Amino acid sequence: MEAFAVPGLPEFETGDDIATAIEAACDLRGDDVICVASTIVSKVEGRTATLADYPAGPRAREIAARFEEQTGEERDPRFAQAVLEESTDLVMDEPFLLTETRFGHVGVNAGIDRSNTGGAELLLLPKRPSESARRIRERLSVDASVVVTDTSGRPFRHGQTGVAIGWAGMPASRDWRGETDRDGHELEVTVESVVDELAATANLVSGEGDDGTPAVVVRDWTFGDHEGSENLYRGVEGDFVRQALREWHYEQ
Repeated sequence: MEAFAVPGLPEFETGDDIATAIEAACDLRGDDVICVASTIVSKVEGRTATLADYPAGPRAREIAARFEEQTGEERDPRFAQAVLEESTDLVMDEPFLLTETRFGHVGVNAGIDRSNTGGAELLLLPKRPSESARRIRERLSVDASVVVTDTSGRPFRHGQTGVAIGWAGMPASRDWRGETDRDGHELEVTVESVVDELAATANLVSGEGDDGTPAVVVRDWTFGDHEGSENLYRGVEGDFVRQALREWHYEQ
């Protein structure tokens, strides 16, 4: 397997064609997987905003005041309001905001970015990232797959890694259940989140900060002869960590 950053891509703006820009920068093959950073997808889809777009309501002002009381750091209640409006579930509201986005991803601050925003105050995640991936894929001249990526922290571990928030042209995971291991034992629970693994691979290559590149091609990787699944996000009924967090209270 090979992974390489797409060179020479422009600064993307609203209405730009990501697929055309990538094909102009490198020769794609039909079995490639193109991992595209959500930041450029959001930019071309006009998912920028200002704090003035989010007049703070009572809940946002309460969250901001409590955050300042706990940390001594000031938080603009309008930012808290933006997070609330981009979320369907507030999993934790202290000491940071952990929320579920409208398309099912759980992350800090609803994934709203304040860096690499192209001059905007706020860069929101794409509304429906898998639809974004499909649109990019439809514009390609080859039958490649597309994964829209973001960076995310993880429970129980330091640091962030690349994760998939949208995909097209391939299943989200491959299901090993019913197959056997090297000792002949049947696998009963192994479902491999390949879109997350591809996103993490892309994140290693793309880099961070001002050296980052927004698209990576993964080549000579195959899904294999396995069952596939579109499931990526756990439902609340089976997410025991989220259920436990509903009963948890932060203490300084």
